[in-house]
Amino acid sequence: MSGRKPRSVANPLESAITTPSERILKECHNLYVDSENTLNMIRTGLMDYLSAEISTSKQKKFSLVTFVDTPGLVDGDMIYPFDVNSAITWLGEQADLVFVFFDPMGQALCKRTLNIVEKLSEKCSDKLLFYLSKADEAGKETDRQRVMMQIVQELCRRPGLNKCGFEMPTIYIPNPQKPSRCVNQIDGVCQTIEKTINQAVQKTLDQLEKDCDLVCLTISSKLEQDRSDAAYNRSVRLHSVLCGALGVFLPLLFILSFIVNTLSEEQLDELMGEGLARSVSVLTGIVMYLWDWIPEDGQVVFVIFFGAFCYLQLFLAKYFAGRGNKTLTKKEKRKMAEYSDYICDIVKPKKAKLYEWYLQQCAAEYDL
Repeated sequence: MSGRKPRSVANPLESAITTPSERILKECHNLYVDSENTLNMIRTGLMDYLSAEISTSKQKKFSLVTFVDTPGLVDGDMIYPFDVNSAITWLGEQADLVFVFFDPMGQALCKRTLNIVEKLSEKCSDKLLFYLSKADEAGKETDRQRVMMQIVQELCRRPGLNKCGFEMPTIYIPNPQKPSRCVNQIDGVCQTIEKTINQAVQKTLDQLEKDCDLVCLTISSKLEQDRSDAAYNRSVRLHSVLCGALGVFLPLLFILSFIVNTLSEEQLDELMGEGLARSVSVLTGIVMYLWDWIPEDGQVVFVIFFGAFCYLQLFLAKYFAGRGNKTLTKKEKRKMAEYSDYICDIVKPKKAKLYEWYLQQCAAEYDL
């Protein structure tokens, strides 16, 4: 392994962050993906099939936007090691906005595209927006209107997409060498994105607070459940010990009574000592007194039932011993306490600071 120090970059990421909104989103993201104290487990899946491009533009809050561009979908067999349709639907559910671009020159109305658009409309219709891209290539205004009518008609044939007030703004990238009379509504797209960014900052801060409360509540619930399980285990353990003691002590006392009955008091004192011998004599005397009360023809039956009772006590002792609930180890409880302290001491104060930045930015924008 080389001992050379890594070369420092000329423009680190921290120096490129200039707005409070950008810093808030970055700080919240770091709290979720911190390698040691993460609030969210990153699941592998599509990451191997994603490629990224980074733009350094700062105009129109571009640094706060992450575009996820899916490939153009056409009818036919596209073999992937994962379900493409489900992946696109899932990404649409996570995104703040879903833009559907219909290209007048391509296969915009293929069945596969319309199926996915209809599925997205069922799950997130409030953030689904339609645009006619490359509108300047659609020909004259009459041609453009005909293309848009055709697209709208195809969409409205789907039950999930049939709605009133269907809007489809026209957008395109202006070309100075090929001026077009087509109205370019791309500024409206930028305004929609900027409005969504402001909402996303607020939602991110609110979600961070909810997640912190949820983690703390989950930890408290698990610790409370652990205390309840520990109390239950103590109760079960006590039942097991009592049943086991009866299952062992009673037959031993029964057998010992007959053995002691064959010995004289002098022999018993020599074997056990005067004090212990007297206690044993009292116990065995009670057993023999009860034994004499049993008729001789019923003594065999009594021994059978007595043995069955002792066996039942041993069985219950084993049964109760296996009824305990699994409890947390000391290491697990210590780890949960560390998580709770981290959230209370680090995450929540940082969230309060981020919220203060957000309010300051809102006040500054309002003054402008």
